[in-house]
Amino acid sequence: MRTSAPVASELAVHSKGDLEMAGKSLAGKPRKVVPKIMAVIHADGCTGCEACIEVCPVDCIYKVPGEEFASVQGWCDVDLDRCIGCKHCAQVCPWDAIDMVPTQDVALHVALKGGPPEYVEKHWDDLVDTAFRNAEVLVTGKK
Repeated sequence: MRTSAPVASELAVHSKGDLEMAGKSLAGKPRKVVPKIMAVIHADGCTGCEACIEVCPVDCIYKVPGEEFASVQGWCDVDLDRCIGCKHCAQVCPWDAIDMVPTQDVALHVALKGGPPEYVEKHWDDLVDTAFRNAEVLVTGKK
């Protein structure tokens, strides 16, 4: 279980295969462009009110936790492979729990966003590696 913030060496693109996956949604539909900014929801500040889910035009925000974390207050999270950086979620969040972050900096923000340590550990690859793939595509312009 991770007990501290990641070091810079942990926050790196891992392989060319990861790079090729950048820009694809969980449903397998490619996103046309990686946005310059993306939404990051701070789990420790989110109440799970779902205001952000209602306004997201690409349905990239989902409710956490699942059955595994039923005793923990729910919160929302962002599918970084689908976020288009529209800012709607950040504008409607009544708790100011959503930041719009430059894509190159999303991995660090995601790594530090909080939430139950078990959830962060279990979903580390989804949470941080996806952010790096998107940043690499934005910087290199290659999918």
